[in-house]
Parts: sequence; structure tokens; C-alpha cells
Amino acid sequence: MLDRPSLIILYFVLCTISCYFCEHYCSGAENTCKEDKNKYSRDVNEWTSNLKNEIKRALEQYAPCKKENCSCHRSVIDSDLAPYQDGITNEMFISARAKGTKYQVIDGKLYREENCHFPARCAGVEHYMKSLNLKKLSNMEVSINTRDWPQVNKLWGQKKAPVLSFSKTQDYYDIMYPAWSFWEGGPAIALYPTGIGRWDEHRKSISLAAKKSPWDKKKAKAFFRGSRTSEERDALILLSRSKPDLVDAQYTKNQAWKSDADTLHAPAASEVSFEDHCKYKYLFNYRGVAASFRFKHLFLCKSLVFHVGDEWLEFFYPSLKPWVHYIPISPKASKDEIQQVIEFFKAEDALAKEIADRGFQHIWENLDDDDVKCYWQILLKKYSKLIKYKVVKDKDLIEI
Repeated sequence: MLDRPSLIILYFVLCTISCYFCEHYCSGAENTCKEDKNKYSRDVNEWTSNLKNEIKRALEQYAPCKKENCSCHRSVIDSDLAPYQDGITNEMFISARAKGTKYQVIDGKLYREENCHFPARCAGVEHYMKSLNLKKLSNMEVSINTRDWPQVNKLWGQKKAPVLSFSKTQDYYDIMYPAWSFWEGGPAIALYPTGIGRWDEHRKSISLAAKKSPWDKKKAKAFFRGSRTSEERDALILLSRSKPDLVDAQYTKNQAWKSDADTLHAPAASEVSFEDHCKYKYLFNYRGVAASFRFKHLFLCKSLVFHVGDEWLEFFYPSLKPWVHYIPISPKASKDEIQQVIEFFKAEDALAKEIADRGFQHIWENLDDDDVKCYWQILLKKYSKLIKYKVVKDKDLIEI
């Protein structure tokens, strides 16, 4: 079955053909042709009006958070720890231990098991953990998952286990922590061969690039570069091929790339730096295996971010509000639906800039290095208070 935008476009085409026929062969039916065109216009006007009302409601319900002790994100800690309010038992931790890297805080010192599956990711985690006031934490131990995906799925019938993961959906018991890539260990690509990291430095370089490409100098096109980790991205890529003046979206290679079939039967494109993303007004974000590492970077361009899907989260996602800070897009959106939304914001340029500026300001003010450290400190403090057993120093761990 065709979706609504496709039906509207098909209706318009049929109406045009009908009116052409009327004009040349049955001029007496002119009123019918006008009625068909008016019906199409009413449908478009209704869609536009509904979208504007959606944005208006979102703004009316929005209250900016205050930058005070990472208050924008603290509710996420409470939500993630809610399943463990009756306490974390030793049995729970033993189950969690098998799904991550074991860390302990003993007498204000940090320890870790000797082997880490992803050393760069552990280093990214440890950079922040070592910066905390560990002496304010009671003796504790945590299992930190450095894989790309969460570990404890409610729907699969798995029992609660307090595993810390950087990303999850609401189907998981995992407890979110700030990803290692805020410091190091993010995806390694040609432009960032040691992996995406140093959020503090990206904040400076990308915001500087944004100043060099102010809104009225940006290209009025949607932009995306990334590998084909999900078919959800295909619609935008195909739209780019049919509407290159509207969208520049191409697939790049990833480690699994074998042929052009892996880039939707087109040559793989070169990667593009975050800074060069700032040359475009509309930037698309898609999930990868889990949440996308690129998401926070896109806002720094002061471009309008189109965020596809709302299932996968990082700890800071809930503070960002659809229509207020970014444009939500369904992962099932068709080419026509995506085109319709892009063209709406091209026509509503002032509104697009307003949302883009608000998104930038939120990330700039509420997601700096201090916010990441603050989140870690509060998370570990609240977690430690839930432990119901005596934590004994594991002699097999090494001091970090």
C-alpha cells in the first residue's frame, strides 16, 4: 500500500493528466479539473498546518533545563537505576560481571581487571573515572560493557543485572554511562584513524567551522555520509540520486565492504569531516549498531539536524526534544516523506534556523566535558548506595 505522500503525488499526476485531457478533448469538464487541483492543495495545506501545530505544541510544552550539576541529564540516572531500587545483590553483580569489564573503587583508588577487550575504549572510560573525586565514593564495583550493544534484554526474559552500557533501548536493563568516545576509542575511519574522540577539541573545531559557514552561506541541501549499517538509510540515499539538487547523501565503505553492492550499487564515497558538514543547512543522523556517535557533533554546525528514529539512546538524548532541537524522522519514512519534510523547512527558512540555533545552544551549554564528569560522579555515587553486599578488593585487578 502506498503511503500518504506517495498517494498525494500520484493524485497530483493523475489530476494533471486528467486536466490535460479535459483541456484538449472535453473543455466542458474544466470545473472538475479545478476541483481536483483544489483537493490536492487542501491536502498539502492540511499537512503543513498539522506540522506547524506540532512544532507549536512542542515549544509550548518545552522548558529549558538549568545548567546546574548536570541537571539536564540526571533524570536518566534515576530512570536507569529504578529497576535496582531494592538493592544490587552480589548475585546480580556476578551475572553482570560476565557481560563487561570489572572495575572496583577501593579506598579512593581505581582498579580494573588486567585484560580489556577494547583497550582504547577502556582508556576512554578510565580518563573520566580517574578525574572523579573517588574518595567521596564508598567501596564499590561495576561491570562496564565496552561493546557497541547493550547486554540485558527484558523482553528475552533475562534477569536484572546492573551492566553499564553506553547505549540502549527501553527494552534493556542496562544502565547508561557517557561513551568512551567523549575522550577516545570511537569509530576509526580514514579521517580519524585512531578513532573519533576528544569531544572537547571537536567542540572547538566544529563550532569554529560553523562560524565560517553561517546559515545564509550554507548550501540549502540535506547532507549525509556514512556506511550502510542499516537499510533505514537507503531512502535518503535513493532520494539523493533522484534529487541531487535537494540531497547529497552517499554511502562510504566500512570494514564489511566487499563491493559496490554494499554501497547500494554505487561507488563508495569519500568520508567527510565533521567540520565540512557545516557547509550544509540540513544534516541527517541515523543510528548505527546502536546509537550514533555522530549525533552530538552535528548540532555544533548550527545546521538543522534531522534525527531518524527514537529507539536507541545515549544518556544525553532525552534532554533533546523533537521539533524544539531537531526534526524527528521515522526510520520507515519513504523517499517522498523525507522529501516533503526537507522542502517544508526549505520554504520555512526562518523556522529552520530557529530550531538549528536552539539545538546548537542546548548541546553547547549542556554537554561539555564538565557535564560528562558530573554525570559519571552522580551515577557512581547513586549506584554505590544501592550495593547490598560488602565489596572486597579483588587481588587479581590492577590499579589504574
